[in-house]
Amino acid sequence: MGLFDFVKNAGDKLFGRDDDAERSQSITSLRGHLRSHGIDPTGINFRWDRDTVVMEGTVPNQDVREKAVLIVGNVDGVERVDDRLRVAAGGATPARTADFSGVTSTASTTTTSAPGASGSVAHASPGSAGGDWTSRTYTVKSGDTLSKIAKEMYGEANKYDQIFQANQPMLKDPDKIYPGQVLRIPAER
Repeated sequence: MGLFDFVKNAGDKLFGRDDDAERSQSITSLRGHLRSHGIDPTGINFRWDRDTVVMEGTVPNQDVREKAVLIVGNVDGVERVDDRLRVAAGGATPARTADFSGVTSTASTTTTSAPGASGSVAHASPGSAGGDWTSRTYTVKSGDTLSKIAKEMYGEANKYDQIFQANQPMLKDPDKIYPGQVLRIPAER
C-alpha cells in the first residue's frame, strides 16, 4: 500500500471542513472531481479514515492510477491518500526507469505541513496492491515554477513541459501551480 501525504489546507475546495455528514457526500464530490479531470471513477471505491481518503479498486493503467491519487490528494481537506488501487491485467504502463531517491514513505498518523513546505510524499512500496509508481512526486513550494522544478529534477529548466504533460489535465496552464500542490515528475526522457 502506498500512503501519500498532502498539504491538508491546499488545493481544490470541494467540501467544508471536518463535517462528518459532509464527508459522506464528499465521496460523490471526489468522483465528480476525478471525472472533471478526465478520470473515470468507475471501479474506484473511496472511504474516509479521519483525514485520509482510502482509494481501492481497479484502474485501467498506471498513468490513471497515479493521476487519480494526486487529483484526490490535491483537494483541500485531504491530508493523505491511501493508494490501494490495482492496475487491470494488461493495463500496465510500459516499464520505465524511475528514480525514487528523493521520495520517502511514511506511516505516521500525525503530520503537520504548511503551504510552501516541501513535505515528503510516499510511493507505493514493492509488492503493494498496485505496485511501484513510475513517477516521482514533488510538493510545490512558494516561489516554484515548473521551469525551476525541472531544473532541480532534470538539471534543465526547459524540460518543464515533461512535468506539465504528466500532470494534465490536473494542470491546465504551466504557470498555474500553487504551494502545497503535489505533482508527478516522470522519468526523464
